[in-house]
Amino acid sequence: MRYVIAILFQFSTFTAFPQENEALKWQNYDFVPGTEIIFNDNQQDEQNGEFPSKWDLVGGVVENANLANENIILFVQMGAYLSKMGIVPLMKNPIEDYLPEAFTVEFDAYFEQGLPSGNVYRLLFYDAKNQKNKIDAKIYTAIDITQQTVIFGSAKGSFPNSGYTPSKPFTVKNPDWRHISVSFNKRALKVYLDDARIINVPNVSFDPMGITLLFDARNDKKGFIKNIKIAKGAVPLYDKLHTDGKFVTTGIKFNVNKATIKPESMGTINYVAKMMTDHPDLKFCIEGHTDSDGADAENQTLSEKRAEVVRKELIKLGIDSNRLTSKGWGETKPVADNNTAEGKAQNRRVEFIKQD
Repeated sequence: MRYVIAILFQFSTFTAFPQENEALKWQNYDFVPGTEIIFNDNQQDEQNGEFPSKWDLVGGVVENANLANENIILFVQMGAYLSKMGIVPLMKNPIEDYLPEAFTVEFDAYFEQGLPSGNVYRLLFYDAKNQKNKIDAKIYTAIDITQQTVIFGSAKGSFPNSGYTPSKPFTVKNPDWRHISVSFNKRALKVYLDDARIINVPNVSFDPMGITLLFDARNDKKGFIKNIKIAKGAVPLYDKLHTDGKFVTTGIKFNVNKATIKPESMGTINYVAKMMTDHPDLKFCIEGHTDSDGADAENQTLSEKRAEVVRKELIKLGIDSNRLTSKGWGETKPVADNNTAEGKAQNRRVEFIKQD
């Protein structure tokens, strides 16, 4: 295990995609995650070398590890039969269909230097351990993800301006993380790499039942994932505004214990900016909330700073400052149980309260 960790820290010295990020900067990112979190694993409190506590094993060798002082899930070895490999989330009743008709899946994946055959992550839309007898073997349910491409059956796409195509081999020259976002709505499927939508399938011919994650670990390559979240979709945020006078989002994310907005938050922020542009009478009080981890006073200050930084980001996008105020509530208004990872993730939220 010491050898593996040493290799991991060596990988963390690379910096990837500088031109892509400078050119795109997430301005056109339109992914909005589901509002009700049904599974969340940020690897908090996991022990190095142990099997991930929130998962079950289909096959292969998978364990907790550490990269640049962050806990991650490490795919050490997969077998020759990928249909019998990977991990599945621990759910209350995994034999039954636990995915709603609208849902999102998010996770971060690391791409090690080398050929794509050793750098392919696969997401299956069924639980390969508990639901394998309930899925039609003739139906293709897998999304294959490389550093630059996404393939789902006949649907194929590549990262903009990368120069790669799904059928053209390439070498990963700059190892680093990608944020993977998947949106499914009744029958439509979208998959994103970082801020770019790679494929858009309007009609998927099966009902997703569960989730399996695995890594094609040939050529001595290893897979690394973190921050996995499955969320239930909901009615559009603007519709919630009409019924409730507010809408709530967990899609605006921050660095741990900081008021620094993560890039993948821009899908939700861009959505709000467009909503306010299309409806110039709208005014919001942006309210920040935290989970119960940490001291009460620190959480109060953190929630205030986070709400304010969201306000400033919307102003940068052209929204008049007079239409926006901000407020923080710390941990004082939980909407879920702080004793579970899912509950904590639900409590770490931003609310937009309509103002007269």
